[in-house]
Amino acid sequence: MPSSSVLPLRNLNTPLFHFLPSTSITHPSFQSQAMGSFSSSPSTSTPQHHPQDNLDEHKHKLSPVLQYHNQTKHNFNHYARGPHGLDWANQPNPFRRYLSSPLLSLLHLEPNPQQQPQPPLYHSLFLSLPSPHPVSKSTISQFLFDSLALSAWKTTGFSTWSLRVNPSSGNLHPTEAYIVAPPIPTISDSPFIAHYAPKEHSLELRAKIPSGFFPKFFPPNSFLVGLSSVFWREAWKYGERAFRYCNHDVGHAIGAVAMAAAGLGWDVKVLDSLGCEELKSLMGLCVFPEFEIPSRAVRGKIPEIEFEHPDCVMLVYPSGVGGFDVNWKELSEAMLGFDKLEWKGKPNSLSEEHVCWDVIYRTAEAVKKPLTLGDRFSVEPFRRSGVCGEGLYKGLTVREVVRKRRSAVDMDGVTRIGRDTFYQILLHCLPSGCQSGGKQRRQLALPFRALPWDAEVHAALFVHRVVGLPQGLYFLVRNESHFGELKKAMLPDFLWTKPEGCPDELPLYELLRSDCRQLAKQLSCHQDIASDGCFSLGMLARMEPALREKNVWMYPRLFWETGVLGQVLYLEAHAVGISATGIGCFFDDPVHQLLGLKGSTFQSLYHFTVGGPVVDKRIMSFTSISRP
Repeated sequence: MPSSSVLPLRNLNTPLFHFLPSTSITHPSFQSQAMGSFSSSPSTSTPQHHPQDNLDEHKHKLSPVLQYHNQTKHNFNHYARGPHGLDWANQPNPFRRYLSSPLLSLLHLEPNPQQQPQPPLYHSLFLSLPSPHPVSKSTISQFLFDSLALSAWKTTGFSTWSLRVNPSSGNLHPTEAYIVAPPIPTISDSPFIAHYAPKEHSLELRAKIPSGFFPKFFPPNSFLVGLSSVFWREAWKYGERAFRYCNHDVGHAIGAVAMAAAGLGWDVKVLDSLGCEELKSLMGLCVFPEFEIPSRAVRGKIPEIEFEHPDCVMLVYPSGVGGFDVNWKELSEAMLGFDKLEWKGKPNSLSEEHVCWDVIYRTAEAVKKPLTLGDRFSVEPFRRSGVCGEGLYKGLTVREVVRKRRSAVDMDGVTRIGRDTFYQILLHCLPSGCQSGGKQRRQLALPFRALPWDAEVHAALFVHRVVGLPQGLYFLVRNESHFGELKKAMLPDFLWTKPEGCPDELPLYELLRSDCRQLAKQLSCHQDIASDGCFSLGMLARMEPALREKNVWMYPRLFWETGVLGQVLYLEAHAVGISATGIGCFFDDPVHQLLGLKGSTFQSLYHFTVGGPVVDKRIMSFTSISRP
């Protein structure tokens, strides 16, 4: 189609603007009874069973998950349920510690231009990985320093707060991490399980494990990283929607781990055949008392709400290692036996008082994954990503990018990027990398190769300030086997044409030409940051079919995939000299309506914006890991 052509105005007005609100948005009505600032009525997501003759067990499991998802949507006339204000006296401590457990200090690796050898260049990791380093105190220190450690402290007035390498919704950091490793000289003479304490950049020794565990199940020079979530940390601020945000953060942490590992020549894979009980035993989470879910939202002293929910465990192993298999049944039996280990340390308290949003914990129970046998562990060959121009990057090392990444608070509304820069960023967002004639589907490129399922997440992009590219609505198809389904589900007037200069291997399509800045702002809860950048986007997951085909435990995993994609956008933005930030607040169904989507087949799970940041000079920043 000629570059000057656009959709007729009547078509433009219909899909884009007829649903925009004419009235201000209000919070849901909250009753002030026993709990003050939030509703004391039972959650509307409590499963309501209406048995039907043809209702199978899977549908029973799916129903509460879809109920949660629909209940926690923001809409133009109301937000999802949450606190009316922030209870600063009970803000959760962002740092978990295991009191009385031995603290094993790691090396503090502040940036050093004289260090030899220097970490690899950031953009080079998307082309090939360096030779694998041995596992040692030095490399484990570097790995954690570049993935889950503190990256800076900020201060203004009487307030001081820390930032981390792995981003988090509201900087609340619900994600905890554990290292399970063979003996590492000067850390431990025995195989061990340790909790990572980012504030101290140290390992808290939780238990020692049998010496035969690693040789029996995993290749030499490998170790495990476990992730868990404290839902209360996010729920303190965000209420019922917090379960979504916790799983975004798991995805960001997976992406951060994969990138830091790549810098050391290590590969990463989520061991997703394991179930929730195996992960709980592996990370020693049985130390937390059993949490009894109330029948409605309640407020008070509920210390057991501070438990950690087991999310995933990742195998970190040398890149290029030959194929090996994992005996899931024997591995499960070994991990479940860890309950009998001598566990050290008592978890610290995070808050004096709490609010329990019951629907979060019911949904977490509904999507708990059991052990699934029959899946073979697959070591996939590394797939390089496409290149539109290596000169677009600023020559930064991977450490400089991951540790100096920041979440933009505002965008300047002025900064522009070139078309090739935009295309390069998106090439690094593709799951399958670049292969002549290959289709995007399997997750083989960095860092998506950490995820063992085919890509389920796509991106609808609002292009605002990209030189050489018309403003408008675009779509990135990250699994091309979904293309026909997407095109059929969306508005028939969309163009679906490749934009000018777009690389052949980049499945990016122009849908509509229009100035979408005001629209992007309104869809992202009226936030200027969605319209003032170079581009913003909504991540759309193929949701209900994935839950039906792969089971309901895919629900949090879809959010993990959006978090990994978001992590790439963060790093790409910094690497080309701009900034980015995730947007958790958006109006779900109006986004779907814009695209013509109906039902739960495709759902918007996460928004993002990329552009020139506004730096608040009132805030002082200290890049040292130590508190100023």
